Amino acid sequence: MIAIVDYGMGNLRSVLKAFETVGADARVTSKSSDILNAGAVVLPGVGAFRDCMKNLDRLNLIDSVKKSVAGGKPFLGICLGLQVLFGQSEEFGAVEGLNLVPGKVLRFSPENPLAGEPNLKVPHMGWNQVKIQKTSPLFEDVPDESYFYFVHSYYVRPDDPKIAVATTSYGKEFVSGIEYDNVHAFQFHPEKSQKLGLQMLRAFSRLN
Repeated sequence: MIAIVDYGMGNLRSVLKAFETVGADARVTSKSSDILNAGAVVLPGVGAFRDCMKNLDRLNLIDSVKKSVAGGKPFLGICLGLQVLFGQSEEFGAVEGLNLVPGKVLRFSPENPLAGEPNLKVPHMGWNQVKIQKTSPLFEDVPDESYFYFVHSYYVRPDDPKIAVATTSYGKEFVSGIEYDNVHAFQFHPEKSQKLGLQMLRAFSRLN
């Protein structure tokens, strides 16, 4: 069973429906026991980093998420579920994350060197190309520079660039996917990215 973590934020129904479409056994849950007993875990999310961390803490889910990663089971982070894996976000001042990935979460802005174009729209919303940086089981049969769906105002900057499995251009290049050991996490939304997104979720379900 794939546990889709419900912490009160995000498009849980669309994630569940996407997994059901590819024939995976998935369940939306806010129970630590379900997460710990699952064969794989998905942490989705849309919204504020601080609210996400508060809700995970309030529901006593931080420990079960960390144990799932440490235990080696397949783990998928989507959008905000990627960002909270990092040590810190600059959203509304410095906010601590799960600190499973060394690095920071930064905001797109005209003042930011990464997004230095004065007319850059924030949030970054819509379809954009994903450049595959290294081999990944989730990108099997996915052509390089395929389009996926994004909606976000912040991006991740890992301390170790070697974990970047994908990048995307918006102003300049930013990391749109990371992968290390059993962790796979992406800034874009596979569940909203039609055929290729479903293909990625099917590949993830087969890691279970």
